[in-house]
Amino acid sequence: MPTVEPPSAERKSAISQALSEVGAAVRRSQHKDGAFAEARLVAVSKYKPASDILAAYDAGQRHFGENYVQELCDKAAVLPADIEWHFIGRLQSNKCKALAAIPNLWAVETIESAEKAHKLNAAWHGACNQRPLNVFVQVNTSGEANKGGIEPHQVEDVVQDILNSCPALHLQGLMTIGSIAGSQQRPNPDFCTLAELRNGLRQKIGVELELSMGMSDDFEHALELGATSVRVGSRIFGTRPQKESIAPAAP
Repeated sequence: MPTVEPPSAERKSAISQALSEVGAAVRRSQHKDGAFAEARLVAVSKYKPASDILAAYDAGQRHFGENYVQELCDKAAVLPADIEWHFIGRLQSNKCKALAAIPNLWAVETIESAEKAHKLNAAWHGACNQRPLNVFVQVNTSGEANKGGIEPHQVEDVVQDILNSCPALHLQGLMTIGSIAGSQQRPNPDFCTLAELRNGLRQKIGVELELSMGMSDDFEHALELGATSVRVGSRIFGTRPQKESIAPAAP
């Protein structure tokens, strides 16, 4: 089995310090009146070497987010089994079986149709996993064509379908990737839209859902607006390298 080259002492210290600062910001900014006691920090490790993830793990971080299925599979195979992985990239139906083969996959945050939910449900069930897989419905709150997710008016139908027809999945919440323009506004309109959708579903069908929103540049504001999970990459790991520059795990 491949092994992970340990991080340098300098790199380990830098990541530990960054995690401490981001964690303090999360605790300081999170909305205090929600149903969830503590916001979740997901460290986005896209394109980062396994040694960086190990450094964050050694500093106490457990939730990590990846955008590409193969990269996630490769990292999950060599990193500690108690890491709780989040898939946060565009979900392709033909990748559901590969995701379902990762036993410590904690969540898929990018469900954008009932069809893909059914594919993932079948794959997770077929892999004989002993617990339901957490999923988030991704909502395109900005209306941008290049953003993934369903339109706000479609959310209730997809939510109901998952609740009624996908027993291998646990509906954890709603997720959005806000627009760049929206991130400059206060309050952020994308975050407000997601919170309003969550509140409407709570009133209409009695389901309590998390809000996954906010990244490195705006996670503190997202928390103020009710985020229960934030996805932070560059504030922890620094600027991402190009994919081809990542060194593979040692044999």
